[in-house]
Amino acid sequence: MFAFADKNLEKIYDKVEKGERLSFEDGLTLFNSSDLIGIGYLANIVRERKNGNKAYFIVNRHINPTNICVNRCKLCAFGVDKDSPEAYQMSLDEIEARALESKDDGISEIHIVGGLHPDLPFDFYVEMVERVSRALPGVHIQAFTAVEIDYFSRISGKSLEEVLTILKNAGLGSLPGGGAEVFSERVRKKICEKKISGERWLEVMRTAHKLGLRSNATMLYGHIETVEERLMHLIKLRELQDETGGFMSFIPLAFHPKNTGLEGEIKTLTTGVEDLKMLAISRLMLDNFDHIKAFWIMVGPKLAQISLSFGVDDIDGTVVEERITHAAGATTSQAMTKKEILHLIREAGRQPVERDTLYNVVREVF
Repeated sequence: MFAFADKNLEKIYDKVEKGERLSFEDGLTLFNSSDLIGIGYLANIVRERKNGNKAYFIVNRHINPTNICVNRCKLCAFGVDKDSPEAYQMSLDEIEARALESKDDGISEIHIVGGLHPDLPFDFYVEMVERVSRALPGVHIQAFTAVEIDYFSRISGKSLEEVLTILKNAGLGSLPGGGAEVFSERVRKKICEKKISGERWLEVMRTAHKLGLRSNATMLYGHIETVEERLMHLIKLRELQDETGGFMSFIPLAFHPKNTGLEGEIKTLTTGVEDLKMLAISRLMLDNFDHIKAFWIMVGPKLAQISLSFGVDDIDGTVVEERITHAAGATTSQAMTKKEILHLIREAGRQPVERDTLYNVVREVF
């Protein structure tokens, strides 16, 4: 057996080898352990059991239509008031033009998320999806967090099911995982008090899954949450996945405090050890998720590369013009070329697999 520096990991190894589900207490053991290599070893067993030597990526484009937002969460550096000098709102023509800029790049996904604009009607978002879908036929549209879907329901007077059905008929393919933050009510009251509750986020996803719309899931960590709150978040996601099977991947998002309302309270970024532990423990706890993604925009391409040996099998994609994390001080590039991604994956000793949003293989021989 692997020689664990922390002997407390040996009982978890036995469970992992047998394919048994880890408990809340097992999660605490992992978070409290300083045996990073041992934790990574355990996560890699699960990673390779599920995905072999493959490392996925996607050729995609992000569009953030507006930064005007009624919520103005403390955790966010992106959202601004309507009268702010930094405020912007793209027209439908501009959004379509941005999508078309990537027409010849071989993209398979357009990813759209933005602020909760106080004046735009639900029909604006429906037409947005319709126009992008017409402009790029065959390209998957992943758009609107659960927070946005709830907002559309409120401004339109329609149920979640009605909103999602209309958007699906317009061309929406799946939902991103944003807005989950940490489900703890204590945390949400302090960092995003106007945002929907954790239970409502889960309700939106449950509804989407029942309508055949798959989604991702996230957790924002590295602010005021405890490890116990992180674990409860993971377990709630695991429970919903048991129920619906609708989640494709889980993406832990490292908090960036710069320019946020929490900057005075939280002055440092997460460390590389913390990021790798979070990714690896996510792989171990979320036994019913097929994929764990390291969003290189958040943790940086170098750590994303290392994470491919710590339970991660996906490093996202080319992205192009990400604004939300960069507003909070991210120092990474706003895009990565396909060539750069292939180099990162190969150098890590993994087999690059270009995927589409739903994890269908586009190409795996380069």
